[in-house]
Amino acid sequence: MRAGSTAAAGSAEGVRSRARDPRSRAGAGGSRGTPVARAVRGAVVDGPGRVHIGRTGVGEIQRARIIAALSELVRERGAGGVTVAHVVARSGVSRRTFYELFEDREDCFLAAFDRAVARASQPAAAARRSGESWRAGVAAGLEELLRFLDVEPDLGYLCVVGALGAGPRALERRAEIVRALVAVVHEGRHEARAARRPDLLVAEGVVGAVLAIVHVRLQERSPKPLLGLANRLMAMIALPYLGAAAAERELRRSPPRTRKAPLPHRDSLRELDMRITYRTVRVLLVIADLGGRDSMGERAPNNRQVGSAAGIADQGQISKLLSRLQALGLIANTGGHHSRGESNAWVLTPRGREVTQTLQAQAA
Repeated sequence: MRAGSTAAAGSAEGVRSRARDPRSRAGAGGSRGTPVARAVRGAVVDGPGRVHIGRTGVGEIQRARIIAALSELVRERGAGGVTVAHVVARSGVSRRTFYELFEDREDCFLAAFDRAVARASQPAAAARRSGESWRAGVAAGLEELLRFLDVEPDLGYLCVVGALGAGPRALERRAEIVRALVAVVHEGRHEARAARRPDLLVAEGVVGAVLAIVHVRLQERSPKPLLGLANRLMAMIALPYLGAAAAERELRRSPPRTRKAPLPHRDSLRELDMRITYRTVRVLLVIADLGGRDSMGERAPNNRQVGSAAGIADQGQISKLLSRLQALGLIANTGGHHSRGESNAWVLTPRGREVTQTLQAQAA
């Protein structure tokens, strides 16, 4: 933890606890006036394509961006070469926000590791349960894991390679996953002939060999799809349990089909010279909700209306924030003819709509 007084440390810990507990953050802050102001306090879906993002939702956006940035950087620089400064620069989130969400760099790594494991294990576990036998289940689960590594190489590298250099807690977390994989493979002894029945050390050796192969492939500059290894890796797993004939059948099986990879996601927030703060997100969401009315013949919101709905009472602050968003090309002023006594009227630009949609998707 950073140096400071006991009171400051307690305050920082309280902020971090609230940041991690969605129940403590739901409904925090904001005006109680308009329906939009009440809605943006929490992250809730309000009809197709409408997500109001409150403090909880903004915290999740910031957390997700930090984790994604760390995952990319670990693959680029190695776990030991990534600093908090690197992460905040890549994610567009302030250093203060980083420490509100995570204790330190290792805490952030563990969060990224756990999220990656959850995303990989859910489809793999479902596929394994669908198998009618140990062999079929392991083969199906292995294929899903390899597909995940092909689609999410940054997360795969973080789990398989990066965790080895990320500190003792990361090593222990990785060891827990390895032990779980060993237990799955060791279930094969129930399908083995009585004379063969391998002990636990065999399962440990099989899992270690598979991870070693994946480890090397993930470090290649232009790796070939790992799914192409599925049959050969399954043959390695089956051999000590089911014998040479079963391993040969694995090699002769039709290779698993590759699925159409999703198109790369263009992160519109990366291109902005802008911190992703709670107030910034609230203002954009308010204008998205209210600003669209200008095209329907109704007045788009002025400074005071945006500030009221976003829970920003200080008109100097809301004016500066709106000017900043306008300079970034995210909002446009469709009023503001002061010679005729008109107030500002704010709407999103096409670029602003794209950024807002990205924020809504990340919160959802």
